[in-house]
Amino acid sequence: MPSVVESPIILEMRSITKEFPGVKALDAVSMQVRAGEVHAICGENGAGKSTLMKVLSGVYPFGTYAGDIVYQGDEMRFRDIKSSESAGIVIIHQELALIPELSITENIFLGNEPTRFGAIDWSAAKLRAIDLLARVGLKDDPDTAIKNLGVGKQQLVEIAKALNKNVKLLILDEPTAALNEADSQHLLDLIRGLKGRGIASIMISHKLNEIEAIADSITIIRDGKTIETLDVKADGVNEDRIIRGMVGRNLASRFPDRTPKIGEVFFEVKDWWVRHPQTAERFVCKGSNITVRRGEIVGLAGLMGAGRTELAMSVFGRSYGQFVSGTIVKDGREVEIKNVRDAIDNGLAYVSEDRKVLGLNLLDDIKRSTVSAKLAKISRGTVVDRDQEHTIAEEYRKSLRVKTPTVDEGVAKLSGGNQQKVVLAKWMFTDPDILILDEPTRGIDVGAKFEIYNIINQLAAQGKGVIVISSELPELLGLSDRIYTIFEGTVTNEIDASEADAETLMRTMTSKKKEHAA
Repeated sequence: MPSVVESPIILEMRSITKEFPGVKALDAVSMQVRAGEVHAICGENGAGKSTLMKVLSGVYPFGTYAGDIVYQGDEMRFRDIKSSESAGIVIIHQELALIPELSITENIFLGNEPTRFGAIDWSAAKLRAIDLLARVGLKDDPDTAIKNLGVGKQQLVEIAKALNKNVKLLILDEPTAALNEADSQHLLDLIRGLKGRGIASIMISHKLNEIEAIADSITIIRDGKTIETLDVKADGVNEDRIIRGMVGRNLASRFPDRTPKIGEVFFEVKDWWVRHPQTAERFVCKGSNITVRRGEIVGLAGLMGAGRTELAMSVFGRSYGQFVSGTIVKDGREVEIKNVRDAIDNGLAYVSEDRKVLGLNLLDDIKRSTVSAKLAKISRGTVVDRDQEHTIAEEYRKSLRVKTPTVDEGVAKLSGGNQQKVVLAKWMFTDPDILILDEPTRGIDVGAKFEIYNIINQLAAQGKGVIVISSELPELLGLSDRIYTIFEGTVTNEIDASEADAETLMRTMTSKKKEHAA
């Protein structure tokens, strides 16, 4: 196979311009992709990356944008996503598009079912599904309903679904955002395998270490405009170089400076036991014990399926599983938190890892979403003060730098990262004492991550307790004062972050052996 440099150009996007009411999302963006290359698109949230790919894949059909798409030498005018897929272009969106009630097999073959004698051949479909799942490293039964899978496993199903099609150009929008390190590495190896077969990939990701490792070339977009295209090897591209192109400046440090002022223990979870919601004999939390001090940032580390989210959700008003036993102590007294309202009233807040399903009502606008968790703060009796609602939402829009022309905009129209900021604003508005952040920077660019880290630090400086769940070990090490590791529902270690490293965390994230506490 010829090198990527010598490979023919498979795709040209020429002067693509796309406008929405009040916003020019793309302003004459151009890029080229060669056959068999991995081409990365980098940029801050709202830069236009996902919009560009929606133009390419037919989500925004011909006639709704200006500019030309030339694919395999022909000018293309895709009417919809089906027409782009028939040409061999397959997109996996950042926000997953699976049907929760259907099985893995049914989702993989939806609209493309194998038939025999005029009827769907489910035996053939299941055998093919098993093969596809093996290729993406997913061992679940293909008859499992999507709703019973975590968001990380759902991402793998999306990738298996794409591999089932005759793909020549695969678009991956934040493909590893929901994956742990091992699964992310598996996926990157899978993309390399596709490259070896001459399949080109366009990859949008905020994980710059992955971009540096896998991309052949990088197009950087800022404020809807093409800034530059880099040849990774020839230009000696590293993470700092990518960041400079994305944000227009150097970031001296990925994590803001912080001098913690940690007080006494004021929040405890004791001997916490929770059963799986569907399988009663399976425990997702097994005697968990955690403490949080005032002004402290506590990290929860674990592989996908270890029980981090299950612990957080069950503590937050028993939102997950079947509660068995355990005690929550806050400010020295035992509190009973049986539902989400109890959790909010007792000063708890939870930013979900799945903003689309659990974090937001996608039919709402930004201002309503911002105040939705505690309407009583801006209500007189049962009447919401709409002026105050608008004022508060605008304050959060500015402080969190949500990219939108107005807080009257629907949250469904925001980029994934900006939606995450709205979720964070919603829970900050409740003025919590304990803020649980589940993958708070998933799908968020490096510049916005820095802003989120500053907010987390400010909350801790106010004497609040912050619990951070993250699949990115450098993030946990850079943010946390203390870290718990979890394996198969059990807390396996507690260590001061100043004494921790990735190797120590990984060892206790993958072992039942419990080490000494810090």
